[in-house]
Amino acid sequence: MLPTERRERLRAQLAKPECIQPASVFDPLSARMAERLGFETAVLAGSVASAVAVGVPDVGLITLTELAETARRITRASDLGLVVDADHGYGNALNARRTVRELEDAGVSALTIEDTELPQAYGTTGERLISAAEAQGKLRAALDGRQDTATVIVGRTHAMRSKGLEGAVGRVRAYASCGVDALFLVGVSTLEEVEALAEAAGGLPLVLGNPPAALDDASLAERGVRLAFRGHPAFLAMVQAVREGLEAQAGLRSAEDIAGRLATPELLAEATAAADHARWAEEFLR
Repeated sequence: MLPTERRERLRAQLAKPECIQPASVFDPLSARMAERLGFETAVLAGSVASAVAVGVPDVGLITLTELAETARRITRASDLGLVVDADHGYGNALNARRTVRELEDAGVSALTIEDTELPQAYGTTGERLISAAEAQGKLRAALDGRQDTATVIVGRTHAMRSKGLEGAVGRVRAYASCGVDALFLVGVSTLEEVEALAEAAGGLPLVLGNPPAALDDASLAERGVRLAFRGHPAFLAMVQAVREGLEAQAGLRSAEDIAGRLATPELLAEATAAADHARWAEEFLR
């Protein structure tokens, strides 16, 4: 499937009156397995990308090049519509414009650009936001940098955490006026907040980051939420499994202790698309 086709499929999903939970993926194998399980949409979170590409926490150390290459590995292994957390656009508005170009070239279907001040400035603590005007400049630049009009540009605000509902409503209105395709909200905890922010968004699709479990998908869908990101279970399970496997090799636990949790040859063959490669070898090498 061509990148534009994936992007158009994601746009069609955002237009449906339903809220879905995209698969949280981090590499080609996780993406392929997600696709085999029926997912059409996936997300590459900034914290996950930072961990798998650089081995560091989510403190702004990953570069745009590293993010784009991680996304590229995922998109070339599957037909998932990949939503990428592009953090603050990796700099000012001009950087944000280039970020769109690089991620489009990597085959992503959507990307989010947020209004946090990154990296953390010297002598500061906690999460700080750039001005709404600067954030608008980044979003307008991102839209201008888009080469494929099907690419979904999402404005993201963390204002609920530091400025409350009133401040978040103002930011949502400001970002919606830029012409973005959707709005990503962090820190929302009640349906009443969702309703107020949906009204401010003027009908744009909403994306929620880690909403409370009490906010079920059906209730969110009624209020304009189309994607709900609810953690990264596959990535966390992978980290735990790698640790346990290495502990067995180091003699810190018995091999029998993890025997039942190892991938079978059949699962590994599915994850690596072994049947497809065998078919291609038969067709082209023999």
